[in-house]
Amino acid sequence: MFHVGGARSALQNWIYAQQTGGVFVLRIEDTDAARNRPEWTEGIISALDWIGIERGSYEGPYFQSAYAGEHTAAATRLYGEGRAYYCDCSRDDVIARTGNTHTGYDGFCRDRALGPGEGRALRFRTPDEGETVVVDLVRGEPTFENKLLEDFVIARSDGSAVFLLANVVDDMTMGITHVIRAEEHLPNTPKQQLLWEALGGKPPVWGHVPVIVNEKRQKLSKRRDKVALESYRDEGYLAAAMRNYLMLLGWAPSGDREIVPWSVVEEEYRLEDVSHSPAFFDVKKLRAFNGDYIRALDAEEFAAVCAPWLGGTDTIPAPPWDPAKFDSTVFASVAPLAQTRIAVLSEIVDYVDFLFLDEPVRDEQSWQKAMKEGAADILAAAQDAFGALETWSAEPLKAALERVGEERGLKLGKTQAPVRVATTGRTVGLPLFESLEVLGRERTLARLAAARAELA
Repeated sequence: MFHVGGARSALQNWIYAQQTGGVFVLRIEDTDAARNRPEWTEGIISALDWIGIERGSYEGPYFQSAYAGEHTAAATRLYGEGRAYYCDCSRDDVIARTGNTHTGYDGFCRDRALGPGEGRALRFRTPDEGETVVVDLVRGEPTFENKLLEDFVIARSDGSAVFLLANVVDDMTMGITHVIRAEEHLPNTPKQQLLWEALGGKPPVWGHVPVIVNEKRQKLSKRRDKVALESYRDEGYLAAAMRNYLMLLGWAPSGDREIVPWSVVEEEYRLEDVSHSPAFFDVKKLRAFNGDYIRALDAEEFAAVCAPWLGGTDTIPAPPWDPAKFDSTVFASVAPLAQTRIAVLSEIVDYVDFLFLDEPVRDEQSWQKAMKEGAADILAAAQDAFGALETWSAEPLKAALERVGEERGLKLGKTQAPVRVATTGRTVGLPLFESLEVLGRERTLARLAAARAELA
């Protein structure tokens, strides 16, 4: 899955590259075989397509595994220059020596002069003195004391490079000048800068943006939270809404506004203006955003974005009706009513399914709530009143049901509840009388009769 945090970072890198005349580079770090499949790579690329970073408009994708030779050469060089050494200590060994489960590596193998071999990892020898200063466009110049940095592993016993070294070598090879990423990577940065310097390169300019958290202010986790960009896409969030919202996680445009054209984001976004504080991924706010974006569409655009949910795709389930029963003209007649009510596009199915099914999908909770004592009488009276109408349209239908209610001392809300559930299956939906107008006389009366019979 493509994490929403990764999507935000991608957009920030993308915008920065556009603003500075630079090039956005997509690199797939695929050296962990257990976490690498071609379909997952395609998922990342298609997710980037969706939020506007379209394939063909950037360099890549490059694959980290293709640079294994460069990684090995760098590790060999660091070892040969005395900047790295082999270590056969396990984590348990370190704990046994230090008596502390929280302490880092204690440098035990620094001067043992071990050579490569099975069970021996290659560690970088960090300086004992001095400081490493990180130039960060978001956080200023975080400073790290070198003596507090443990000698960290840069290659496994089989010779393969770990992330820290592979990442640095790839960036050097590709000429990366700026790296924008989440602040959780900040502790890695002094280590990476030391590697850059040891390999004779100039570290990139960094920008560590705030971590994204949930409503409990916990870092978003794929094990606990909904974080996959693809899942939001398939639920029916608009790409423009998601893109706008992601950019607000730690930054805001000028003025008292949040929903802005993308051109404004491209013009106004500055890394220097990004907040240091954790950014709350508020799903309720995102839903509201999306609803605003949906309501801003014209009729043709709305019909187009609803199409995947009205027919189904590889990742979106098919709707419950027979495709032959779907009528685009009927949908168009109620689409404006639905457009003002839905927050995500997947909700469109529940709003219109009653029009394309022989029988409505019954929500049992709605049935139990509406079909109480007196409901059968209301349904019978409504059936008679509707059946006598000369004109089948919303206003006469409403007036007829109002009379049914008045005769029983009931307000319209109470009167229409059983009628709505009998004809649409739910207590919540499109305006009732406009719905019945589109549903038609024959099917409306048949559904009222069926509900009466069940209550008898």
